[in-house]
Amino acid sequence: MAGTPRFLTLADVAEVLNTSSAQVYALVRRGELPAIKIGGRGQWRVEASQLEDFIQRMYDETRTFVDQHPYVDAEPRGE
Repeated sequence: MAGTPRFLTLADVAEVLNTSSAQVYALVRRGELPAIKIGGRGQWRVEASQLEDFIQRMYDETRTFVDQHPYVDAEPRGE
C-alpha cells in the first residue's frame, strides 16, 4: 500500500499536529480525537480520516471563536 497508512500511532499524530504525544493522548482520552485501542498492550491508533475530521473541526471552532472575539488593535496605527 502506497501513501498514508489508514491508522496512525499517537506519535505520528503528534508529528502531524506539531505537538507532543502526551497532548494527543489527552485529546484521545477526553474523546476529542476518536481512536481505537488495539492489542494486548492497548496501543492507541487514530484513523487518518478521523485526524482530518478533527483538524477540520478545529478550523471551524477557531473560525467561530475569531468571529465572536474580533481582534482589536491596542494602538491605532499611523499617528
